[in-house]
Amino acid sequence: MSTTSFTMTRRAALLAGGAMMAGGARAQGSSAPVVVSSKIDTEGALLGNLILLALGQAGVPTTARLALGPTRIVRTALLAGEIDLYPEYTGNAAFFFNRAEDAVWRDAERGYALAAELDRTQNKLVWLPPAPANNTWAIAVRKDLAEREKLATMSDFFAAAGRGVLRLAASAEFVESAAALPAFERVYGATFPRDRIVVLPGGDTAVMIRAAAQQISGVNSAMVYGTDGAIAALGLVVMRDDKNAQPVYAPAPVVRAAVLERYPAIRTALAPVFASLDLATLQALNAKIAVEGQPAPAVARAHLVAIGVLR
Repeated sequence: MSTTSFTMTRRAALLAGGAMMAGGARAQGSSAPVVVSSKIDTEGALLGNLILLALGQAGVPTTARLALGPTRIVRTALLAGEIDLYPEYTGNAAFFFNRAEDAVWRDAERGYALAAELDRTQNKLVWLPPAPANNTWAIAVRKDLAEREKLATMSDFFAAAGRGVLRLAASAEFVESAAALPAFERVYGATFPRDRIVVLPGGDTAVMIRAAAQQISGVNSAMVYGTDGAIAALGLVVMRDDKNAQPVYAPAPVVRAAVLERYPAIRTALAPVFASLDLATLQALNAKIAVEGQPAPAVARAHLVAIGVLR
């Protein structure tokens, strides 16, 4: 996946191994700082720094353990009490609780509510309100083509595919995995011609986006993840999944209930931050890091100043 998402498939990332840090759960005194963590990707760095800065502004003491690892490592650390809070994606609860086939994950509100309920009752974890964004599997089209052909949704995309105006850059996994292109095709009742797909090695969506932007081998669309920073920067637009073929992966802070009880200001400090992170905003912020090379802490600080959380 691109630098704005996991580096492996979602399920592979959830199953990825790695040694946990030594030692048992930390002692939790009343004044113990909140250990804030994040995943090892661009968006993880952005969200982790936003959380750290917002909590600092609210007077909540913190310790940073950002870029800790892929999903399994960070999730396991939270469950073990080695960390206290990190940004997760609602759709991953489908895998945490072995409910990947449940249609609830395709609905943003219902998926969030179920994730929150399952973690609250089984793990004493609290999902705070999510961002209004979706970092799921998607397809993006060159903006000039989308405007000319009036393409805004996946329904539009498949209609255009039938007219032979699209050529797609994608990974072998996107083409073959039942959860990716075949899932879109099943829900939309259409097939994208395989002879109009350029299969590129690996799963780095930045490579796919660049191929579409530069029209390599006639490519004018690409597999992406919704909040990839390079999408808008390189002149592509995401096709809206108007029939909800894919789960919703909305980023949300997940915190241990005992820590939230000790520092209730966490809730009020993070609410306006995540409320500000719609799809376009996350794409733009990720682009500042992944495309422009700006440091994640500086990008996070500038955004918090812009929305009035920091002065």
